[in-house]
Amino acid sequence: MIKNISSLQNPLIRQLLLYKEKSRARRRAELFLIEGQREISLAIRGGYEIDLALFNPEICPETEVKSLIPDAQEYISVSSEVYGRLAYREGTQGVIAIAKFKDFNLADLKFETENPLILVAEAPEKPGNIGGLLRTADAAKLDAVIIANPITDLFNPNIIRSSVGCVFTNQIAMGSTNEIISYLIENNINIYCAALQASDLYTTQDYGSASAIVVGTESTGLSDEWLDNSTQNIKIPMAGEIDSMNVSVAAGILIFEAVRQRNFD
Repeated sequence: MIKNISSLQNPLIRQLLLYKEKSRARRRAELFLIEGQREISLAIRGGYEIDLALFNPEICPETEVKSLIPDAQEYISVSSEVYGRLAYREGTQGVIAIAKFKDFNLADLKFETENPLILVAEAPEKPGNIGGLLRTADAAKLDAVIIANPITDLFNPNIIRSSVGCVFTNQIAMGSTNEIISYLIENNINIYCAALQASDLYTTQDYGSASAIVVGTESTGLSDEWLDNSTQNIKIPMAGEIDSMNVSVAAGILIFEAVRQRNFD
């Protein structure tokens, strides 16, 4: 029999609301919410284990939920009121999965090519920017995305939403700036830092060999450790009054120049 929950005061629902809203609660339980059929499907394809599947039968019937999530540990029917509180947005087809955390260890990165193309983002904070970076990485089919000195947990519902599930489609690793620099140097991966200091135009570089494109925050840029270990700093020419642009936009420009070279040169 499928369990049904209709009260917002149910202990499980109260706990799930904490996972939705509090990074500390997610980390402690190593569980997070995935909302929407596309996002859930991408997570399953990405190897994430689904603990619970909650659904509103008025929107999504049980048979559809079990077809989407065939291996959940438990299926729970919830009322429209409960679903509305758990959901982060409207129009997500009436199903929410509770998934188990994955580790993002540098040592676990595996490349299918000898010349991987990697995006490194140092201390990105805004979920929208992180989502944009992950969407760009997916579109370019990068070999990995590495987050240096992470501030925001990647299982934040806003990141899952803004990345349209690309948090599950990319190979991701995390570490400190020093750890990542050491990893790149040890693996003979060139480091191209987006920076104004001692930089060349991004179109002048050859990204055909193993390369990491490194971007920092819009407010402070990259830390000195990156600039001290850069193979070459690169910049995007800008004709306006300001000298910076949105980090996900800048990353997209740099990444797709590298992709263009690799695919068409």
